[in-house]
Amino acid sequence: MRNYLLIAASAFVLGAGAMAYVGQTAGATTQPKAETYRMLELFGDVLDTVDRQYVSQVDNKKLIQAALEGMVNSLDPHSDYLDPEAFNDLQDQTRGEYGGLGLEITSEDGAVKVISPIDGTPAARAGIKPGDYIMAVNGQNVLGMSVSDAVKEMRGKPGEPVTLTIGREKTDPFDVKLVREVIQPKSVSYHLQGDYGYLRLSGFNEKATDETAAAINDMKAKNPKMKGLILDLRNNPGGLLDQAVGVAGLFLDGGEVVSQRGRDPSDIERYNAKGHDVLNGLPLVVLVNAGSASASEIVAGALQDRHRAQLVGVTSFGKGSVQTVIPLRGGLDGAVKLTTARYYTPSGRSIQKTGIQPDLEVAETREEAQQIANEAFQFTEASFRNALNTDDGQTRRGAHEPAEAPPPAFDQKTGDFQLARALDVLKYGSVEATPKLPKPAATLAQAAAKLGPPPKGPQPAPAAKP
Repeated sequence: MRNYLLIAASAFVLGAGAMAYVGQTAGATTQPKAETYRMLELFGDVLDTVDRQYVSQVDNKKLIQAALEGMVNSLDPHSDYLDPEAFNDLQDQTRGEYGGLGLEITSEDGAVKVISPIDGTPAARAGIKPGDYIMAVNGQNVLGMSVSDAVKEMRGKPGEPVTLTIGREKTDPFDVKLVREVIQPKSVSYHLQGDYGYLRLSGFNEKATDETAAAINDMKAKNPKMKGLILDLRNNPGGLLDQAVGVAGLFLDGGEVVSQRGRDPSDIERYNAKGHDVLNGLPLVVLVNAGSASASEIVAGALQDRHRAQLVGVTSFGKGSVQTVIPLRGGLDGAVKLTTARYYTPSGRSIQKTGIQPDLEVAETREEAQQIANEAFQFTEASFRNALNTDDGQTRRGAHEPAEAPPPAFDQKTGDFQLARALDVLKYGSVEATPKLPKPAATLAQAAAKLGPPPKGPQPAPAAKP
């Protein structure tokens, strides 16, 4: 049995997969092994030198585990070596109940960065945001730590307080005090908005498909004349592949949802929807943003390619790779979480680094519109230095004017502009039929781009202004 872990980044307290040993057949190679053996001997020499001559006594086991982490981490942002403790933590996460703060985190150039807080957890209630940096835990600096080590610092007994020092763009570092909880994530929240249903899916744990189906059935029972549904996948960092296939399959009458392809061109696995469309063809709109990653992108891409739903929001994160968790000696020596394949939407799109582009691009806030117009400020898969490349030469869309953003009269504190536009698409029947709003005013970066590069050669000094 093979289970795949699809997450936007290394997880602190969200979503994983059932751990099963995956046998891999080594491909034939003509490269001589002599250099490999020489480098392994060099590794032993360095370890021996450190053991004998370092200024204080060292723990060789920790040194070797750190070397394993560095080796696997160098491949791409999502491959990792998990020591036995981290592997056990990952298994606890899979079961959908665990202790922690409710954060999805990754490592970026030695810094611990937040992918997304999980709905209803201490981190979400404290206002921690995607893109925040965790600089210290209880006053201890975590810069330069691996994700696994940073997780260990943040974990503890439920009920114990913990203080995180947060770095945020354009803000001085500040402390956030939280209390650890046993995290029991409920993937689904939902309600009716008049004749339309709204369903938020915050992650793809083992209960996601069942909870989504139950929520839809409950809304249909409360309003048998429901006219359509909004599926909110914003800031959903992913989870299990089988749950992504299951959720997408709730809205499809069979057919392909996703395929994955490994190193061998003939190594292709296809995953198809089972059952039938529980909405019986009712209009469906999917909300996505830059925090929608991995399993979220599988669902959004499948429903878009199959012409079952229209997408509203901004381009998704762009994690189109598959991680396989391979236990070592049955888990006694931990496990390797290894990128083993890329995934493709039904039309054959690989969205690694490029993301899923919505049918109607709508920025959530005026500030987000400025970020889209200034590419350097966006945090996506493509911003990782060692991100796996797509295999078809495609690149992520660069800085540009978003199609829509909240107008000045819209109250961003109390309203949800993307949700409002998704409702408009449902009411008008399609993106094409929905009246378009004026584009936001050009930012400084956009205006500079339109002016083109500065002229070459010396230029007269500008006139001074009083």
